[in-house]
Order: sequence, then structure tokens, then C-alpha cells
Amino acid sequence: MTDEKKPVAEEAATEAVSTDTLSSLDVIQSTFDQFLSTADVSAVYAKPVTQGDTMVITAAEVFSVFGFGMGEGSGEQGNQSSVGSGGGGGGRTFSRPVAVVVCTPNGVSIQPVMDRTKLWMAALTAAGFMLVTLSKMRRPPRGR
Repeated sequence: MTDEKKPVAEEAATEAVSTDTLSSLDVIQSTFDQFLSTADVSAVYAKPVTQGDTMVITAAEVFSVFGFGMGEGSGEQGNQSSVGSGGGGGGRTFSRPVAVVVCTPNGVSIQPVMDRTKLWMAALTAAGFMLVTLSKMRRPPRGR
């Protein structure tokens, strides 16, 4: 086996499958702990890149979601009874660049990263809502 690190989600899934002796809650706790390990400062600020007298650091917005579930039950079949339990969890981390920090001998500046697609989508959504609202305001009231 190599010393390569597995992605966190892959490690969590592998651990969840191979821990038959742990309770559902222990598996969920372990998965959650590995998921939280992705919430690191290196996820927000990249390693600085230096070119001459200028240093550039990118900053990102990080958004994480996580969900889990567990249950247990018992049942009888014929003259035998059995008890079982199970659980699972998963999550996802999203990130996108939001700013670039530029450090020069003249000072530090922060330049935003603009996502034109999101700006156009927001503008079109706002315009759609305004058109619907205006059309409803121009209609005569019902019942008259």
C-alpha cells in the first residue's frame, strides 16, 4: 500500500463500511470528525505566490453541508427474534474564489473576484420578479 492520502470523503466511506463493531453513532461521529477536518484555514487562503516584490494570496468562500441518519429496530420471524441498527452520513464542501490579496512595496490591496454568470443570473431573476409584480399591480382588483 502506498503512503498516498485518500480524499476525506473516501476515507469516511471506507471507514463506515469496515467498522461493523462500532455503533451507528460512533460511525457517524467518526465521519463527522473527518468532514470537519476539511474546515481548515488552507481551504480559505491559498499559499502565497511571490513574483519579484509582489505577493498574491487568493481567498475563497467555503460552504459545507452535512447530513446523517440512524435507526434501530427489532422483529420476530417464527420463533426467533432479532435486533438491528444502522446509520450513515455524508457531506460536501464547496468553495469558490472571492478575492485576491495583493501585497506590494506600495501597500496591500484586496481585489474582488467577480463571477459574471452569477451577476447576470441575479439581475435576470430580479428583473423577472419586478415584471411579475408590476403586471399584478396594473391588473384591476378581482370582484369588481
